[in-house]
Amino acid sequence: KLSTIMTKVVLVSTSATSLQGHDTGLWIEELAAPYYEFKKAGYEVVIASPAGGPIPIDKNSMGEGFFTDAAKKFMHDGEAVGELCHSTKLDSIDFASVDAIFCCGGHGTCVDFHDNATLKSAIESMYAGDKVVSAVCHGPMALPQCNKPDGTPLIAGKVVAGFKDSEEVAVALQDKVPFMLESKMKELGAKYESADDWNSKCCVDGKLVTGQNPQSSEACAAAVISILS
Repeated sequence: KLSTIMTKVVLVSTSATSLQGHDTGLWIEELAAPYYEFKKAGYEVVIASPAGGPIPIDKNSMGEGFFTDAAKKFMHDGEAVGELCHSTKLDSIDFASVDAIFCCGGHGTCVDFHDNATLKSAIESMYAGDKVVSAVCHGPMALPQCNKPDGTPLIAGKVVAGFKDSEEVAVALQDKVPFMLESKMKELGAKYESADDWNSKCCVDGKLVTGQNPQSSEACAAAVISILS
């Protein structure tokens, strides 16, 4: 296949290692699962981050019960780990050549996604260009800052999911995050939907794909693939 006709997806991860003194980073499963789903679909996959270079992994995402098969496979995959250690700097990507953006979660996003001009511009241009915008768990922290071409909030009137307020309280980080994602989405006029805590929930509204938590990342990747197919 010529690289010029390959579908191109950018997986965006956090570069942040700490949220107000709480050690954090990327929730590895939320990058690993979509990475393999998109590879299997034959896509060109680019791993990107605000700072570029090595991406920090939240150690809790490799803990008992959270370290999924896809995450384990990724950590033992030399090529994948290499891409994670040498991530592309977000502002060096020409999003005109990209078919889908997928924002991965982890609490690091609460530091460098929610107020990020480069990510805002990338998402807004993808949305305006009728391309796929997707985000899972805390990945949607990137969305409240974004607007539609008419200047209204991008998520206003959209059916969306994202890390639930009750899940934030369950991990006791409600006082560390810049805002509670569910509350913020509702405040901006989104039609927020959720499943029970720690159950998969993926919402698709046009080409906007959002997921609630780590359990939703495969469903979100599958939704992106079905839109691109």
